[in-house]
Amino acid sequence: MKRTHNNGELRSSDINKTVTLKGWVAKKRDLGGLVFIDLRDKEGITQLAFNPDSPLYKKTLEIKNEYVLEVTGNVIERSSKNKKIPTGEIEVEVKELEILNTAALTPMIIADETDALEETRLKYRYLDLRRPVMQNNFVVRHKTAQAVREYLNNDNFLEFETPILTKSTPEGARDYLVPSRINGGEFYALPQSPQIFKQLLMISGFEKYYQIAKCFRDEDLRADRQPEFTQIDIETSFMDQEEILNISEGMIKHVMKSVKGIELKEDFPRITYAYAMDKYGVDKPDTRFEMLLTNITDIASQSSFGVFTSNIENGGIVKAINVKNAASDFSRKKIDKLTDFVKKYRAKGLPFLKFVNNEFAGSILKFFTPELLVSLKEALNVEENDLILFGSDKTEVVNQSLGQLRNHIAKTLELYSNDDYDFVWVVDWPMFEFREEQQRYYSLHHPFTRVKDEDLELLNEAPEKALAYCYDLVVQGQELGGGSVRIHKTDLQNKVFDILGISKEEQQEKFGFLLDALKYGTPPHAGIAFGLDRLVMLLVHTENIRDVVAFPKTNSAQCVMTSAPSKVADEQLEELSIKTLI
Repeated sequence: MKRTHNNGELRSSDINKTVTLKGWVAKKRDLGGLVFIDLRDKEGITQLAFNPDSPLYKKTLEIKNEYVLEVTGNVIERSSKNKKIPTGEIEVEVKELEILNTAALTPMIIADETDALEETRLKYRYLDLRRPVMQNNFVVRHKTAQAVREYLNNDNFLEFETPILTKSTPEGARDYLVPSRINGGEFYALPQSPQIFKQLLMISGFEKYYQIAKCFRDEDLRADRQPEFTQIDIETSFMDQEEILNISEGMIKHVMKSVKGIELKEDFPRITYAYAMDKYGVDKPDTRFEMLLTNITDIASQSSFGVFTSNIENGGIVKAINVKNAASDFSRKKIDKLTDFVKKYRAKGLPFLKFVNNEFAGSILKFFTPELLVSLKEALNVEENDLILFGSDKTEVVNQSLGQLRNHIAKTLELYSNDDYDFVWVVDWPMFEFREEQQRYYSLHHPFTRVKDEDLELLNEAPEKALAYCYDLVVQGQELGGGSVRIHKTDLQNKVFDILGISKEEQQEKFGFLLDALKYGTPPHAGIAFGLDRLVMLLVHTENIRDVVAFPKTNSAQCVMTSAPSKVADEQLEELSIKTLI
Protein backbone atom coordinates (compact mmCIF):
# COMPACT_ATOMS: atom_id res chain seq x y z
CA MET A 1 0.00 0.00 0.00
CA LYS A 2 1.23 3.50 -0.79
CA ARG A 3 2.55 5.56 2.13
CA THR A 4 0.31 8.62 2.69
CA HIS A 5 2.51 10.53 5.15
CA ASN A 6 6.00 10.50 6.58
CA ASN A 7 6.55 9.97 10.30
CA GLY A 8 7.30 13.60 11.08
CA GLU A 9 4.31 15.06 9.26
CA LEU A 10 1.06 14.39 11.14
CA ARG A 11 -0.43 17.10 13.40
CA SER A 12 -3.64 17.68 15.35
CA SER A 13 -5.21 19.01 12.14
CA ASP A 14 -4.96 15.45 10.76
CA ILE A 15 -7.14 13.89 13.51
CA ASN A 16 -9.77 11.46 12.11
CA LYS A 17 -7.78 10.87 8.91
CA THR A 18 -6.94 7.33 7.80
CA VAL A 19 -3.21 7.13 7.06
CA THR A 20 -0.60 4.60 5.95
CA LEU A 21 2.90 4.86 7.44
CA LYS A 22 6.13 2.92 6.93
CA GLY A 23 9.36 2.87 8.86
CA TRP A 24 11.55 1.31 11.55
CA VAL A 25 10.63 0.51 15.14
CA ALA A 26 12.54 2.99 17.28
CA LYS A 27 10.99 1.85 20.57
CA LYS A 28 8.22 -0.44 21.84
CA ARG A 29 6.43 -0.09 25.18
CA ASP A 30 3.99 -2.66 26.56
CA LEU A 31 1.94 -1.11 29.36
CA GLY A 32 0.02 -4.13 30.56
CA GLY A 33 -1.60 -4.89 27.24
CA LEU A 34 -1.66 -1.38 25.81
CA VAL A 35 1.22 -1.36 23.32
CA PHE A 36 2.88 1.79 21.95
CA ILE A 37 5.43 1.74 19.13
CA ASP A 38 7.51 4.70 17.98
CA LEU A 39 7.77 4.37 14.20
CA ARG A 40 10.76 6.20 12.72
CA ASP A 41 11.77 7.29 9.25
CA LYS A 42 14.16 10.01 8.08
CA GLU A 43 11.55 12.72 8.75
CA GLY A 44 10.74 11.88 12.37
CA ILE A 45 8.70 9.68 14.71
CA THR A 46 4.99 8.86 14.98
CA GLN A 47 3.55 6.96 17.94
CA LEU A 48 1.43 3.92 17.08
CA ALA A 49 -1.20 2.63 19.53
CA PHE A 50 -2.54 -0.92 19.87
CA ASN A 51 -5.45 -1.54 22.28
CA PRO A 52 -5.48 -4.76 24.39
CA ASP A 53 -8.57 -6.04 22.55
CA SER A 54 -7.11 -5.31 19.13
CA PRO A 55 -6.79 -8.35 16.84
CA LEU A 56 -3.27 -7.09 16.10
CA TYR A 57 -2.15 -7.20 19.74
CA LYS A 58 -0.75 -10.72 19.55
CA LYS A 59 1.26 -9.77 16.45
CA THR A 60 2.86 -6.87 18.31
CA LEU A 61 4.44 -9.30 20.80
CA GLU A 62 6.89 -10.51 18.16
CA ILE A 63 7.95 -7.00 17.10
CA LYS A 64 11.37 -5.80 18.22
CA ASN A 65 13.45 -2.67 17.70
CA GLU A 66 14.44 -1.96 14.07
CA TYR A 67 11.75 -4.19 12.60
CA VAL A 68 10.41 -2.62 9.40
CA LEU A 69 6.65 -2.04 9.52
CA GLU A 70 3.79 -0.90 7.33
CA VAL A 71 0.69 0.26 9.20
CA THR A 72 -2.70 1.73 8.35
CA GLY A 73 -4.89 3.37 10.96
CA ASN A 74 -6.75 6.39 12.23
CA VAL A 75 -5.14 9.55 13.58
CA ILE A 76 -6.42 10.27 17.09
CA GLU A 77 -5.61 12.78 19.81
CA ARG A 78 -2.86 11.65 22.13
CA SER A 79 -3.91 11.54 25.79
CA SER A 80 -0.36 12.07 27.08
CA LYS A 81 1.17 14.67 24.78
CA ASN A 82 4.88 14.92 24.02
CA LYS A 83 5.99 18.51 23.37
CA LYS A 84 9.52 17.40 22.49
CA ILE A 85 8.54 16.10 19.05
CA PRO A 86 6.45 17.74 16.29
CA THR A 87 4.00 14.81 16.17
CA GLY A 88 3.56 14.77 19.95
CA GLU A 89 -0.12 15.76 19.98
CA ILE A 90 -1.36 12.76 18.00
CA GLU A 91 -0.96 9.01 17.63
CA VAL A 92 -2.18 6.45 15.11
CA GLU A 93 -4.61 3.78 16.24
CA VAL A 94 -3.49 0.89 14.04
CA LYS A 95 -6.06 -1.17 12.10
CA GLU A 96 -3.72 -2.97 9.68
CA LEU A 97 -0.15 -4.13 10.39
CA GLU A 98 2.43 -5.79 8.14
CA ILE A 99 5.94 -6.69 9.21
CA LEU A 100 7.98 -5.90 6.09
CA ASN A 101 11.19 -7.25 7.62
CA THR A 102 12.64 -8.42 10.90
CA ALA A 103 15.92 -7.28 12.47
CA ALA A 104 18.60 -8.95 14.55
CA LEU A 105 19.61 -7.37 17.85
CA THR A 106 21.66 -4.34 16.81
CA PRO A 107 25.21 -3.91 18.18
CA MET A 108 24.46 -0.29 19.03
CA ILE A 109 21.59 1.92 20.17
CA ILE A 110 19.86 3.60 17.21
CA ALA A 111 19.23 6.97 18.84
CA ASP A 112 20.80 10.43 19.04
CA GLU A 113 22.56 9.41 22.23
CA THR A 114 24.44 6.14 21.82
CA ASP A 115 27.01 4.45 24.03
CA ALA A 116 28.74 2.81 21.07
CA LEU A 117 32.45 3.34 20.56
CA GLU A 118 33.40 5.11 17.35
CA GLU A 119 34.94 1.92 15.93
CA THR A 120 31.59 0.16 16.41
CA ARG A 121 29.78 3.07 14.80
CA LEU A 122 32.10 2.91 11.79
CA LYS A 123 31.94 -0.89 11.47
CA TYR A 124 28.15 -0.77 11.42
CA ARG A 125 27.97 2.56 9.65
CA TYR A 126 24.68 1.72 7.94
CA LEU A 127 23.12 1.46 11.41
CA ASP A 128 24.90 4.54 12.73
CA LEU A 129 23.47 6.52 9.81
CA ARG A 130 19.93 5.62 10.92
CA ARG A 131 20.34 7.73 14.05
CA PRO A 132 18.26 10.95 13.72
CA VAL A 133 21.24 13.18 14.50
CA MET A 134 23.21 11.60 11.65
CA GLN A 135 20.22 11.77 9.31
CA ASN A 136 20.04 15.50 10.04
CA ASN A 137 23.76 15.95 9.31
CA PHE A 138 23.33 14.61 5.80
CA VAL A 139 20.14 16.56 5.16
CA VAL A 140 22.19 19.66 6.03
CA ARG A 141 25.00 18.48 3.75
CA HIS A 142 22.54 18.07 0.87
CA LYS A 143 20.97 21.50 1.49
CA THR A 144 24.44 23.08 1.64
CA ALA A 145 25.48 21.62 -1.71
CA GLN A 146 22.16 22.69 -3.23
CA ALA A 147 22.55 26.25 -1.91
CA VAL A 148 26.07 26.47 -3.34
CA ARG A 149 24.87 25.32 -6.75
CA GLU A 150 21.88 27.66 -6.65
CA TYR A 151 24.03 30.70 -5.87
CA LEU A 152 26.75 29.97 -8.44
CA ASN A 153 24.31 28.91 -11.18
CA ASN A 154 22.45 32.19 -10.73
CA ASP A 155 25.77 33.99 -11.28
CA ASN A 156 26.34 32.18 -14.60
CA PHE A 157 28.99 29.76 -13.36
CA LEU A 158 29.37 26.46 -15.22
CA GLU A 159 29.72 23.19 -13.30
CA PHE A 160 32.52 20.95 -14.57
CA GLU A 161 34.04 17.59 -13.76
CA THR A 162 37.82 17.17 -13.90
CA PRO A 163 39.83 13.92 -14.06
CA ILE A 164 40.23 11.63 -11.07
CA LEU A 165 43.08 9.72 -12.74
CA THR A 166 45.72 12.36 -13.36
CA LYS A 167 49.45 13.11 -13.18
CA SER A 168 51.49 13.08 -9.98
CA THR A 169 52.70 16.61 -9.27
CA PRO A 170 54.40 18.05 -6.16
CA GLU A 171 51.60 19.98 -4.40
CA GLY A 172 52.54 19.62 -0.73
CA ALA A 173 51.01 16.33 0.46
CA ARG A 174 51.68 12.78 -0.70
CA ASP A 175 49.74 11.59 -3.73
CA TYR A 176 47.65 8.45 -3.78
CA LEU A 177 49.12 6.52 -6.70
CA VAL A 178 47.20 4.24 -9.07
CA PRO A 179 49.25 1.79 -11.19
CA SER A 180 48.49 1.57 -14.90
CA ARG A 181 48.01 -1.95 -16.28
CA ILE A 182 48.20 -0.81 -19.90
CA ASN A 183 51.31 1.31 -19.33
CA GLY A 184 53.31 -0.99 -17.10
CA GLY A 185 55.54 0.62 -14.48
CA GLU A 186 53.72 3.96 -14.78
CA PHE A 187 51.23 5.50 -12.38
CA TYR A 188 48.32 7.85 -12.24
CA ALA A 189 47.74 9.98 -9.15
CA LEU A 190 44.43 10.82 -7.52
CA PRO A 191 44.05 14.63 -7.49
CA GLN A 192 44.96 16.56 -4.34
CA SER A 193 42.81 19.30 -5.87
CA PRO A 194 41.62 20.24 -9.38
CA GLN A 195 44.03 23.20 -9.28
CA ILE A 196 45.78 22.84 -12.62
CA PHE A 197 42.69 21.66 -14.50
CA LYS A 198 40.60 24.61 -13.37
CA GLN A 199 43.37 26.97 -14.50
CA LEU A 200 43.37 25.20 -17.86
CA LEU A 201 39.62 25.76 -18.08
CA MET A 202 40.27 29.48 -17.66
CA ILE A 203 42.81 29.28 -20.49
CA SER A 204 40.07 27.48 -22.45
CA GLY A 205 37.85 30.56 -22.14
CA PHE A 206 35.04 29.35 -19.86
CA GLU A 207 35.59 32.26 -17.42
CA LYS A 208 33.38 31.00 -14.54
CA TYR A 209 33.90 27.45 -13.30
CA TYR A 210 32.83 25.53 -10.23
CA GLN A 211 32.88 21.94 -9.10
CA ILE A 212 31.98 20.05 -5.95
CA ALA A 213 35.11 17.97 -6.24
CA LYS A 214 36.55 14.88 -4.59
CA CYS A 215 40.15 15.40 -3.50
CA PHE A 216 42.70 12.92 -2.14
CA ARG A 217 45.75 13.40 0.07
CA ASP A 218 47.87 10.68 1.64
CA GLU A 219 48.61 12.44 4.92
CA ASP A 220 48.30 11.85 8.65
CA LEU A 221 44.70 12.11 9.77
CA ARG A 222 42.91 13.82 12.66
CA ALA A 223 39.39 14.72 13.73
CA ASP A 224 38.92 17.31 10.94
CA ARG A 225 40.81 15.52 8.14
CA GLN A 226 40.10 12.56 5.85
CA PRO A 227 42.21 10.96 3.08
CA GLU A 228 39.39 11.76 0.64
CA PHE A 229 37.41 14.93 1.10
CA THR A 230 35.12 17.23 -0.84
CA GLN A 231 35.74 20.84 -1.74
CA ILE A 232 33.71 23.55 -3.39
CA ASP A 233 36.10 24.58 -6.14
CA ILE A 234 35.71 27.96 -7.88
CA GLU A 235 37.73 29.72 -10.59
CA THR A 236 37.08 32.94 -12.50
CA SER A 237 38.72 34.88 -15.33
CA PHE A 238 39.19 38.65 -15.54
CA MET A 239 38.50 39.12 -11.82
CA ASP A 240 40.78 40.62 -9.20
CA GLN A 241 41.05 39.69 -5.53
CA GLU A 242 38.27 42.04 -4.46
CA GLU A 243 35.79 40.55 -6.92
CA ILE A 244 36.48 36.91 -6.02
CA LEU A 245 36.20 37.73 -2.29
CA ASN A 246 32.82 39.36 -2.89
CA ILE A 247 31.52 36.34 -4.82
CA SER A 248 32.79 33.94 -2.15
CA GLU A 249 31.35 35.98 0.69
CA GLY A 250 28.00 36.19 -1.06
CA MET A 251 27.95 32.42 -1.51
CA ILE A 252 28.66 31.74 2.17
CA LYS A 253 25.98 34.23 3.23
CA HIS A 254 23.52 32.52 0.88
CA VAL A 255 24.34 29.12 2.41
CA MET A 256 23.93 30.45 5.96
CA LYS A 257 20.53 31.93 5.13
CA SER A 258 19.28 28.95 3.10
CA VAL A 259 20.46 26.22 5.47
CA LYS A 260 20.47 27.87 8.92
CA GLY A 261 18.06 30.75 8.45
CA ILE A 262 20.82 33.14 9.56
CA GLU A 263 21.10 36.40 7.64
CA LEU A 264 24.61 37.88 7.76
CA LYS A 265 24.32 41.49 6.63
CA GLU A 266 27.69 42.92 7.61
CA ASP A 267 30.77 42.51 5.41
CA PHE A 268 33.23 39.95 6.76
CA PRO A 269 36.16 41.68 8.50
CA ARG A 270 39.59 41.47 6.88
CA ILE A 271 42.92 41.19 8.64
CA THR A 272 46.37 40.63 7.25
CA TYR A 273 48.36 37.45 7.74
CA ALA A 274 50.96 39.50 9.65
CA TYR A 275 48.29 40.86 12.03
CA ALA A 276 46.81 37.39 12.57
CA MET A 277 50.20 35.94 13.49
CA ASP A 278 51.10 38.90 15.70
CA LYS A 279 47.84 39.12 17.68
CA TYR A 280 46.48 35.56 17.53
CA GLY A 281 49.65 33.52 17.01
CA VAL A 282 48.03 31.43 14.25
CA ASP A 283 46.97 32.00 10.64
CA LYS A 284 43.41 30.84 11.37
CA PRO A 285 42.40 33.03 14.31
CA ASP A 286 39.38 32.40 16.49
CA THR A 287 37.98 35.91 16.89
CA ARG A 288 35.01 34.98 19.10
CA PHE A 289 36.98 36.10 22.17
CA GLU A 290 39.75 38.57 22.99
CA MET A 291 42.86 37.44 24.91
CA LEU A 292 45.17 38.76 22.19
CA LEU A 293 48.92 38.23 22.17
CA THR A 294 50.74 41.41 23.21
CA ASN A 295 54.39 42.02 22.39
CA ILE A 296 56.14 43.20 25.57
CA THR A 297 59.72 42.66 24.39
CA ASP A 298 60.69 46.26 25.24
CA ILE A 299 59.43 45.91 28.82
CA ALA A 300 60.89 42.43 29.28
CA SER A 301 64.30 43.56 28.02
CA GLN A 302 64.54 45.91 31.03
CA SER A 303 63.80 43.14 33.54
CA SER A 304 66.43 41.03 35.27
CA PHE A 305 64.79 37.74 34.29
CA GLY A 306 67.56 35.85 32.50
CA VAL A 307 65.20 33.71 30.39
CA PHE A 308 63.68 36.84 28.87
CA THR A 309 66.86 38.83 28.40
CA SER A 310 68.91 35.97 26.91
CA ASN A 311 66.17 35.13 24.41
CA ILE A 312 65.90 38.79 23.40
CA GLU A 313 69.69 39.04 22.96
CA ASN A 314 69.51 36.03 20.63
CA GLY A 315 66.87 37.64 18.43
CA GLY A 316 63.82 36.26 20.23
CA ILE A 317 60.75 38.05 21.57
CA VAL A 318 58.51 38.09 24.64
CA LYS A 319 54.73 38.11 24.37
CA ALA A 320 51.95 37.72 26.93
CA ILE A 321 48.24 36.97 27.08
CA ASN A 322 45.91 38.30 29.75
CA VAL A 323 43.33 35.74 30.87
CA LYS A 324 40.76 38.13 32.28
CA ASN A 325 39.29 37.47 35.73
CA ALA A 326 40.80 33.97 35.85
CA ALA A 327 43.62 34.10 38.42
CA SER A 328 41.47 32.37 41.03
CA ASP A 329 40.52 29.66 38.51
CA PHE A 330 44.11 28.51 37.97
CA SER A 331 46.01 26.91 40.81
CA ARG A 332 49.70 26.18 40.50
CA LYS A 333 48.81 22.61 39.57
CA LYS A 334 46.58 23.81 36.72
CA ILE A 335 49.26 26.21 35.50
CA ASP A 336 51.72 23.29 35.48
CA LYS A 337 49.30 21.50 33.16
CA LEU A 338 49.24 24.57 30.92
CA THR A 339 53.04 24.46 30.93
CA ASP A 340 52.95 20.87 29.73
CA PHE A 341 50.52 21.96 27.03
CA VAL A 342 52.79 24.68 25.57
CA LYS A 343 55.78 22.33 25.62
CA LYS A 344 54.04 20.37 22.87
CA TYR A 345 54.62 23.46 20.75
CA ARG A 346 58.36 23.71 21.57
CA ALA A 347 58.00 26.28 24.36
CA LYS A 348 60.42 25.62 27.21
CA GLY A 349 58.21 26.98 29.97
CA LEU A 350 55.29 29.21 30.91
CA PRO A 351 56.17 32.09 33.30
CA PHE A 352 53.13 33.73 34.87
CA LEU A 353 51.93 36.54 37.11
CA LYS A 354 48.63 37.03 38.90
CA PHE A 355 47.07 40.35 39.83
CA VAL A 356 45.16 39.82 43.07
CA ASN A 357 44.22 42.33 45.78
CA ASN A 358 45.52 45.13 43.58
CA GLU A 359 49.07 43.76 43.35
CA PHE A 360 51.09 41.33 41.27
CA ALA A 361 52.17 37.94 42.58
CA GLY A 362 54.15 35.13 41.03
CA SER A 363 57.54 33.49 40.79
CA ILE A 364 58.98 36.05 38.33
CA LEU A 365 57.72 39.10 40.25
CA LYS A 366 61.15 39.74 41.79
CA PHE A 367 62.68 40.34 38.35
CA PHE A 368 60.49 43.40 37.65
CA THR A 369 60.91 46.83 39.19
CA PRO A 370 57.76 48.68 40.35
CA GLU A 371 58.11 50.96 37.32
CA LEU A 372 58.20 47.98 34.95
CA LEU A 373 55.15 46.50 36.64
CA VAL A 374 53.25 49.74 35.99
CA SER A 375 54.25 49.55 32.30
CA LEU A 376 53.23 45.90 32.19
CA LYS A 377 49.87 46.68 33.78
CA GLU A 378 49.18 49.37 31.19
CA ALA A 379 50.37 47.35 28.20
CA LEU A 380 48.20 44.35 29.12
CA ASN A 381 45.23 46.26 30.58
CA VAL A 382 45.60 44.29 33.82
CA GLU A 383 42.71 44.36 36.28
CA GLU A 384 41.76 42.56 39.47
CA ASN A 385 42.00 38.73 39.31
CA ASP A 386 43.73 38.67 35.91
CA LEU A 387 46.22 35.92 35.01
CA ILE A 388 49.19 36.88 32.82
CA LEU A 389 50.96 34.12 30.88
CA PHE A 390 54.25 34.77 29.09
CA GLY A 391 56.01 33.25 26.09
CA SER A 392 59.68 33.87 25.35
CA ASP A 393 61.61 32.28 22.48
CA LYS A 394 61.97 32.61 18.73
CA THR A 395 59.05 34.46 17.16
CA GLU A 396 57.51 31.37 15.54
CA VAL A 397 57.71 29.36 18.80
CA VAL A 398 56.15 32.14 20.87
CA ASN A 399 53.35 32.73 18.36
CA GLN A 400 52.47 29.06 17.98
CA SER A 401 52.64 28.13 21.66
CA LEU A 402 50.72 31.17 22.95
CA GLY A 403 48.27 31.02 20.03
CA GLN A 404 47.41 27.40 20.78
CA LEU A 405 47.32 28.12 24.52
CA ARG A 406 44.90 30.98 23.91
CA ASN A 407 42.51 28.61 22.09
CA HIS A 408 42.94 25.91 24.74
CA ILE A 409 42.12 28.24 27.63
CA ALA A 410 39.12 29.74 25.83
CA LYS A 411 37.68 26.27 25.27
CA THR A 412 38.37 25.28 28.89
CA LEU A 413 36.71 28.43 30.26
CA GLU A 414 33.87 28.28 27.68
CA LEU A 415 34.50 31.81 26.48
CA TYR A 416 32.51 31.34 23.26
CA SER A 417 29.47 29.64 21.81
CA ASN A 418 29.35 27.42 18.73
CA ASP A 419 26.38 29.49 17.64
CA ASP A 420 28.74 32.44 17.10
CA TYR A 421 29.85 32.68 13.47
CA ASP A 422 32.92 34.92 13.30
CA PHE A 423 33.79 34.85 9.60
CA VAL A 424 37.01 36.74 8.88
CA TRP A 425 39.23 37.05 5.80
CA VAL A 426 42.98 36.65 6.29
CA VAL A 427 44.72 38.39 3.38
CA ASP A 428 48.24 39.43 2.24
CA TRP A 429 50.01 36.14 2.83
CA PRO A 430 53.75 35.78 2.26
CA MET A 431 54.46 34.03 -1.02
CA PHE A 432 57.20 31.85 0.48
CA GLU A 433 58.52 30.56 3.76
CA PHE A 434 62.16 29.57 4.23
CA ARG A 435 62.68 26.38 6.23
CA GLU A 436 66.01 26.23 7.98
CA GLU A 437 65.99 22.44 8.25
CA GLN A 438 65.81 21.91 4.49
CA GLN A 439 67.56 25.20 3.61
CA ARG A 440 65.04 25.98 0.88
CA TYR A 441 61.91 27.97 0.13
CA TYR A 442 58.40 26.52 0.17
CA SER A 443 55.12 27.98 -1.07
CA LEU A 444 52.96 29.14 1.80
CA HIS A 445 49.84 28.48 -0.33
CA HIS A 446 50.87 26.84 -3.62
CA PRO A 447 53.30 27.62 -6.45
CA PHE A 448 50.64 28.96 -8.83
CA THR A 449 49.92 32.00 -6.64
CA ARG A 450 50.64 35.44 -8.03
CA VAL A 451 53.00 37.76 -6.20
CA LYS A 452 51.72 41.25 -5.51
CA ASP A 453 52.74 43.65 -8.26
CA GLU A 454 54.57 45.95 -5.86
CA ASP A 455 56.64 43.02 -4.52
CA LEU A 456 57.86 41.55 -7.80
CA GLU A 457 61.34 43.00 -7.34
CA LEU A 458 61.63 41.19 -3.99
CA LEU A 459 61.72 37.87 -5.84
CA ASN A 460 65.29 38.71 -6.79
CA GLU A 461 66.36 40.27 -3.50
CA ALA A 462 64.41 38.70 -0.63
CA PRO A 463 61.69 36.23 -1.72
CA GLU A 464 60.60 35.61 1.88
CA LYS A 465 59.44 39.25 2.12
CA ALA A 466 57.24 39.12 -1.00
CA LEU A 467 53.50 39.13 -0.37
CA ALA A 468 50.99 37.36 -2.58
CA TYR A 469 47.40 37.88 -3.67
CA CYS A 470 46.30 35.18 -1.21
CA TYR A 471 43.25 34.88 1.02
CA ASP A 472 41.73 32.46 3.51
CA LEU A 473 38.24 32.55 4.98
CA VAL A 474 38.39 31.58 8.66
CA VAL A 475 35.55 30.92 11.11
CA GLN A 476 35.65 29.70 14.70
CA GLY A 477 39.38 29.12 14.46
CA GLN A 478 39.09 26.86 11.39
CA GLU A 479 40.13 27.49 7.82
CA LEU A 480 36.94 27.21 5.80
CA GLY A 481 38.43 28.04 2.43
CA GLY A 482 41.40 29.56 0.71
CA GLY A 483 42.52 30.76 -2.67
CA SER A 484 44.56 33.22 -4.63
CA VAL A 485 44.98 35.23 -7.77
CA ARG A 486 46.91 32.92 -10.10
CA ILE A 487 50.06 33.40 -12.15
CA HIS A 488 49.03 33.86 -15.78
CA LYS A 489 52.43 34.55 -17.37
CA THR A 490 55.07 31.95 -18.16
CA ASP A 491 58.10 33.94 -17.05
CA LEU A 492 56.69 34.56 -13.56
CA GLN A 493 55.67 30.90 -13.19
CA ASN A 494 59.20 29.84 -14.18
CA LYS A 495 60.65 32.31 -11.67
CA VAL A 496 58.54 30.90 -8.82
CA PHE A 497 59.54 27.34 -9.71
CA ASP A 498 63.20 28.43 -9.70
CA ILE A 499 62.91 29.94 -6.22
CA LEU A 500 61.29 26.71 -4.99
CA GLY A 501 64.30 24.77 -6.24
CA ILE A 502 62.41 22.93 -8.98
CA SER A 503 64.88 22.24 -11.78
CA LYS A 504 64.11 23.13 -15.41
CA GLU A 505 63.90 19.43 -16.20
CA GLU A 506 61.43 18.79 -13.38
CA GLN A 507 59.42 21.86 -14.37
CA GLN A 508 58.94 20.39 -17.82
CA GLU A 509 58.37 16.86 -16.54
CA LYS A 510 55.80 17.81 -13.89
CA PHE A 511 54.22 20.98 -15.27
CA GLY A 512 55.21 21.15 -18.93
CA PHE A 513 51.60 21.05 -20.14
CA LEU A 514 50.69 24.02 -17.91
CA LEU A 515 53.75 26.02 -18.92
CA ASP A 516 52.92 25.38 -22.57
CA ALA A 517 49.30 26.44 -22.03
CA LEU A 518 50.35 29.71 -20.38
CA LYS A 519 51.96 30.78 -23.67
CA TYR A 520 48.65 30.97 -25.51
CA GLY A 521 46.93 34.10 -24.25
CA THR A 522 46.14 33.08 -20.68
CA PRO A 523 43.71 35.56 -19.08
CA PRO A 524 44.25 36.89 -15.55
CA HIS A 525 42.32 34.55 -13.26
CA ALA A 526 41.64 33.88 -9.60
CA GLY A 527 39.94 31.23 -7.56
CA ILE A 528 39.14 29.74 -4.21
CA ALA A 529 38.22 26.38 -2.70
CA PHE A 530 36.04 25.75 0.34
CA GLY A 531 35.97 22.54 2.34
CA LEU A 532 32.41 21.25 1.98
CA ASP A 533 32.96 18.80 4.84
CA ARG A 534 34.22 21.56 7.13
CA LEU A 535 31.36 23.86 6.16
CA VAL A 536 28.84 21.18 7.11
CA MET A 537 30.74 20.51 10.35
CA LEU A 538 30.29 24.17 11.19
CA LEU A 539 26.58 24.10 10.41
CA VAL A 540 25.80 20.99 12.50
CA HIS A 541 28.16 21.87 15.38
CA THR A 542 30.53 18.91 15.30
CA GLU A 543 34.32 18.82 15.58
CA ASN A 544 34.55 15.36 13.99
CA ILE A 545 34.64 15.25 10.20
CA ARG A 546 33.49 11.62 10.30
CA ASP A 547 30.07 12.88 11.44
CA VAL A 548 29.49 14.52 8.05
CA VAL A 549 31.11 11.97 5.70
CA ALA A 550 28.79 9.08 4.88
CA PHE A 551 31.40 6.32 4.87
CA PRO A 552 34.58 7.74 6.44
CA LYS A 553 37.99 6.29 7.25
CA THR A 554 39.57 5.95 10.70
CA ASN A 555 42.67 7.88 11.79
CA SER A 556 44.72 5.03 10.33
CA ALA A 557 43.02 5.56 6.94
CA GLN A 558 41.03 2.33 7.18
CA CYS A 559 37.40 1.54 6.49
CA VAL A 560 36.50 -0.91 9.25
CA MET A 561 33.15 -1.63 7.61
CA THR A 562 34.60 -2.97 4.33
CA SER A 563 38.09 -3.83 5.68
CA ALA A 564 39.75 -1.52 3.16
CA PRO A 565 42.58 -1.28 2.34
CA SER A 566 43.17 -4.98 1.88
CA LYS A 567 45.56 -7.34 0.16
CA VAL A 568 44.82 -8.34 -3.44
CA ALA A 569 45.50 -11.53 -5.36
CA ASP A 570 49.00 -12.15 -6.73
CA GLU A 571 47.49 -12.35 -10.21
CA GLN A 572 46.27 -8.75 -9.93
CA LEU A 573 49.73 -7.58 -8.89
CA GLU A 574 51.37 -9.46 -11.76
CA GLU A 575 49.05 -7.76 -14.24
CA LEU A 576 50.27 -4.44 -12.87
CA SER A 577 53.96 -5.47 -12.81
CA ILE A 578 54.06 -4.88 -9.05
CA LYS A 579 55.85 -6.74 -6.29
CA THR A 580 55.24 -5.90 -2.63
CA LEU A 581 57.98 -5.74 -0.01
CA ILE A 582 55.63 -6.74 2.82
